[in-house]
Amino acid sequence: MMPELIVMLTHNDLTVENAYQVFDECRDTKARYWGFKEQPLPIEEMQRIYAHMKACGKRTVLEVVAYTEAEGLEGAQMAAACGCDVLMGTCYSESIHRFCREHHIDYMPFVGHITGRPSVLQGSVESMLDEAKALKQQGVSGIDLLGYRYDADAEQLIAAMVTDSGLPVCVAGSIDCYERLQFIKDIRPWAFTIGSAFFEQKFGTSIAEQITRVCKFIERNN
Repeated sequence: MMPELIVMLTHNDLTVENAYQVFDECRDTKARYWGFKEQPLPIEEMQRIYAHMKACGKRTVLEVVAYTEAEGLEGAQMAAACGCDVLMGTCYSESIHRFCREHHIDYMPFVGHITGRPSVLQGSVESMLDEAKALKQQGVSGIDLLGYRYDADAEQLIAAMVTDSGLPVCVAGSIDCYERLQFIKDIRPWAFTIGSAFFEQKFGTSIAEQITRVCKFIERNN
């Protein structure tokens, strides 16, 4: 299976203010998975956008850039209030995982040591693989891998996690050129996100045109 594109209505790890309008203009594209971050929109606007996505038959994702258990749990509560299908991000905790199970939300936490916003990923490949394998034992749905935010060899890390973690991997962040897209296509994680690159017109002009180009590139047999 080819990787799924998750369109993130975000720029520099923050949800864009006109997210509803952008989605509405792109709702007929092939992208099945859509999401954004937990900041800065009010919850009522988040609920309005997600309801529109669901009405259009999309799978919905909330990615939470939070490094404490309390902030992560608050993000999970937002995901439940919005009826999201997938919670990505947060540093793993049993309380967040339990909440997601109770609310039928797929949970894909971060691995590694993450700081800042936009996030930077640190740690050894071996330690992150060990972490992923422990998370698999806990029964998470997959991992949110900030592969191209890694401060060492990003592609070595991505390849190792996809091949050896035993979990679905979403490569999130900084896929902003066809060279990186080709690597993702070759290595075949479960999914990858693109957000800022669309708003910076890295793959064309309009968001809808860029989504179509990325989907066609991934689907192409080469």
